[in-house]
Amino acid sequence: MKSASFHPPKRLLMGPGPSDLHPRVLAAMAQPTIGHLDPAFIDLMDDIKRRLQAAFGTANELTMPISGPGSAGMEACFVNLVEPGDVVVVCVNGVFGGRMKENVERMGGHAVLVEDAWGSPVDPAKVEAALAAHPGAKALAFVHAETSTGVQSDAAALCALAAKHGALSIVDTVTSLGGIPVAVDAWGADAVYSGTQKCLSCAPGLSPITFSPRAVEAVKARKTKCPSWFLDFSLLLGYWGGGAKRAYHHTAPVNALYGLHESLVLLEEEGLEQSWARHALQHRALVAGLEAMGLGLPVAPAHRLPQLNAVTVPDSIDEAAVRAQLLSRFGLEIGAGLGALAGKVWRIGLMGQSASPAHVMACLTGLETVLAEMQAPIATGRATGAASQILFG
Repeated sequence: MKSASFHPPKRLLMGPGPSDLHPRVLAAMAQPTIGHLDPAFIDLMDDIKRRLQAAFGTANELTMPISGPGSAGMEACFVNLVEPGDVVVVCVNGVFGGRMKENVERMGGHAVLVEDAWGSPVDPAKVEAALAAHPGAKALAFVHAETSTGVQSDAAALCALAAKHGALSIVDTVTSLGGIPVAVDAWGADAVYSGTQKCLSCAPGLSPITFSPRAVEAVKARKTKCPSWFLDFSLLLGYWGGGAKRAYHHTAPVNALYGLHESLVLLEEEGLEQSWARHALQHRALVAGLEAMGLGLPVAPAHRLPQLNAVTVPDSIDEAAVRAQLLSRFGLEIGAGLGALAGKVWRIGLMGQSASPAHVMACLTGLETVLAEMQAPIATGRATGAASQILFG
């Protein structure tokens, strides 16, 4: 077989992640690799940490990117905080709350479930009741932005309940960070993890995390050894801690970290609040176009994620065939439903660089074209005009 380099097709990424990367991020990742203990790289690590603190809204000393995707950040939180026998209240209103439960059980903990319907936010009253019924619970774990359903839960209220009952809060902000307000210190959140491939518009493969002083104390007070060597914070801090002297732990993904740094520079240049506003505006435009077309969104407006939109598939329409047509003809990727919503919704992402008027218009045009050809019960000729009215007045 003839040897040949790989050249990926050009796509518009509007699924649940990854999102499109800014050309500056791609260029940053193509810079020459240097050693992971090079003094210049140590300086870069410090700047990444500072910029992540700003993005998370925290002064936490333990703030760093885990070398691995958001799932690694999730596991890092649980593997460092949960010991055998610990009780953890876990909120499940979608796929990723279920993964939190799985982590608790794999660490030998006992997961107390607070379940809400897929498409609904976590109910603080149910959480309060669960924490009251389990005094001494080690932690409360919940997903701020549930990627499988497009629902946002009230992180401030849930973290306050955890603190009231003496529990740590473990918060998934994988789809939140950079797209909607994340305010770790204002929430009083203890262990928070995210991902780089969503609203930060960086390549997949890194998971920013931050631990409060209270969470750090809990790690130090463990009675058992952390069961993961790679994710053990007592070891990782020797590498990601402050100062020029760093202890070798693992070979960091140097070029990926170049990309993360550039994405954080871009976020700082735009401004956090401006980024949140941009995501909200593109969401309103997309929803206006979808509704003008006659498509519905199953999540109540007050709880919708602007960066991840669940859209109800019309009756008699093969949702997978629609996605396949969008990809092959328009180079446009949207996501399928997961779990209880499989086959029932599409998930349309407006994340980072993918939260733009061009993406909104391309998505509405492609979706209308394919659905009309499939004789779906939609109105044609209205969607882009409705979106333009929101975007341009």
